Amino acid sequence: MPDIYFKAQNITVKLPAGTTILQAAKSAGVMIESPCGGVGTCGKCRVLVENLTSENVICQGARQLPAEEKTKKYVLSCQAKVYDDLTVITQSTEAPNKTLKILSEGHSFSYELRNYITKRFDGEKTLIYGGDEVLGVESGDTTSFAYGLVIDIGTTTLVAALIDLLTGKELASVSALNPQSLHAQDVLTRIHFAAEEEGLQLLYNEVTDEINRLIDSLVEKTQINREHIYEVIYSANTAMLHLACKINPASLGQFPYASAITGGGHIPAAMLQISRFGIIYLPPVISAYVGPDITSGVLASQLYKKEGITLFIDIGTNGEMVLAKDGLLSAASTAAGPAFEGMNITYGMRAENGAVETFQITENDEIETHVIGDIPAAGICGSGLLDIAAELVRVGIIGKNGSFVPPQAGNYSDKLKSRMVQRDGNPCFQVAQDVFFTQQDIRQVQLAKGAIRAGIEVLLQRQEIKAEDVNTVEIAGSFGYHLRQNSLLEIGLLPKEFAGKIKFVGNTSQAGGKALLLNTQLRRTMNALVKEIVSVELADDPSFESTFVKALSF
Repeated sequence: MPDIYFKAQNITVKLPAGTTILQAAKSAGVMIESPCGGVGTCGKCRVLVENLTSENVICQGARQLPAEEKTKKYVLSCQAKVYDDLTVITQSTEAPNKTLKILSEGHSFSYELRNYITKRFDGEKTLIYGGDEVLGVESGDTTSFAYGLVIDIGTTTLVAALIDLLTGKELASVSALNPQSLHAQDVLTRIHFAAEEEGLQLLYNEVTDEINRLIDSLVEKTQINREHIYEVIYSANTAMLHLACKINPASLGQFPYASAITGGGHIPAAMLQISRFGIIYLPPVISAYVGPDITSGVLASQLYKKEGITLFIDIGTNGEMVLAKDGLLSAASTAAGPAFEGMNITYGMRAENGAVETFQITENDEIETHVIGDIPAAGICGSGLLDIAAELVRVGIIGKNGSFVPPQAGNYSDKLKSRMVQRDGNPCFQVAQDVFFTQQDIRQVQLAKGAIRAGIEVLLQRQEIKAEDVNTVEIAGSFGYHLRQNSLLEIGLLPKEFAGKIKFVGNTSQAGGKALLLNTQLRRTMNALVKEIVSVELADDPSFESTFVKALSF
């Protein structure tokens, strides 16, 4: 059995010949990101092998690294099978949460404080109530201490806010990478991974452990007693809610795409490090792919009270959208894929230090970028990706069909033509010194933006609404908040008719979750409202496929 030595971590494991480097890393407790689930499609599990030879490592799989990386002895760890001793150097030992840029705030509204959790001191002890039910008893008078948590469980990120239930004040907020994304980036891959008991247990443990670490951080920041945290709101998409509750999500991935959770009630919080009487509230679920995070967003944006026509869109791994016509709501979800999170993009990365966050071509054809952390560019995050695509379309480097226009045929400046280079015989655009935008990346953008645009078109068609008749477009979510209106319109993710109507409303999942925590009447309101929302299954719509194909064009 070969020895596999992870140099940066100073860990050696001995495993059977034919084990992949990624499997060895998991066995050793070494973190290597593999968001495609280790099937060799994302290219993010790249590692350096110091003593690489054709005898000690055999690489398989369709995806290939650029020639210059192979020469430097890089391999994809999920495809590299080990047959003799070797030394592995992982790309980074830095915890991904240290520089990850996550938005924790969103637009909200005014509401009264009507807590589900109340306390009463009877002269000797304090009774803790959940509604009319006694949850537990504490010795002495603890009526001055009552806290709750709102946890926004995203496919990629987690945000936790600590709330004083007596005042409604947010005391602190912390965020982190959802550790499940290291194994499976997109929702469908994660559903498949968790359909087996072992996968479900792993993903449940990982998200629960990370939530407990966030609770630890909040307690340390505020110096409160965690025993006085009584209620938690899980604001999540439907699949993430299943995983956080340790409920098999297999039904979400097969017809008729049903959720095993309806929401609108409580489960015990036994695995969370809060009060021993703690409970978790699950907001009502709209459909298999429109979850409680959108329920919270509908509440935060007050869509059901707005006159006229408002389109609410949460852009991310899924494109979830709600169309409100004078308070009547219809909802849909489309699988945009992981491109907007930087996955399946050659130099893609999350919104952390080294990521190109904005990109613009000036009137003089100079390139202006902003890199998170103000350091040399190492890759491209989602907002930068859309900026790059939009700007290259605008100046004619990318044609309407999504193909690069060759320098010899292009009607763009020599300054820009100098950035069109060949890598491994394929054309690409040089974004920064060591960062390139490829033809494959353009296709990923087309697929992602096409899926969302097609969802918008079908949702409008179902309600017989024209794009020009929409009064307001609200873009929600951490990713959406960092986008630019011009980029969304230029690539055609949104119709041109939406120009001047777009508002970026931030993390409404978190904001709506806070409202649900602090007002029980709003829970009843949303329980009733969700039953009235028309759920549009895009996969069943006969026009969706043709609309999607049309939406691929820039």
